Amino acid sequence: MKIKPEISWSDFEKIDIRCGTIISVNDFEKAKKPAYQLEIDFGDLGIKKSSAQITALYKKEDLLGKQILAVVNFPKKQIANFFSECLVLGVYGENTKEVTLLTTSLLSKNGLPVG
Repeated sequence: MKIKPEISWSDFEKIDIRCGTIISVNDFEKAKKPAYQLEIDFGDLGIKKSSAQITALYKKEDLLGKQILAVVNFPKKQIANFFSECLVLGVYGENTKEVTLLTTSLLSKNGLPVG
C-alpha cells in the first residue's frame, strides 16, 4: 500500500481525535454496506452518533461499553436517513470489510484528545 502525501504538523493539529465510550449500537438497515449506528459518549463534548462499517469483526453486544478513538471535528455526513457526527477510527485488514477498531490500552476519561 502506498504512503499518502506528506502533511505538515499544522495539518495534523487540525484533526481532533478523542476517546469515547460506545453507549448504544443498532443495526443500520438502510446503509448500502453492512454497518452499525453507534452513539458514543465523549464526556464534555456530549454524545455523538456515527455510522460504522465494523460488522465483520464485531457483534453489537461486544461493542457496548467499548472505548474507541474517533475524529470529532468533521462536518455531519448524511447516510440514508442518518447523520453521522464523527468518524470512528480503525485499521483495515487484508479485506477492507474487516476493520479493527482503535482503542485505548488503559481506560481514559471520555473526551480526552489524542496528541
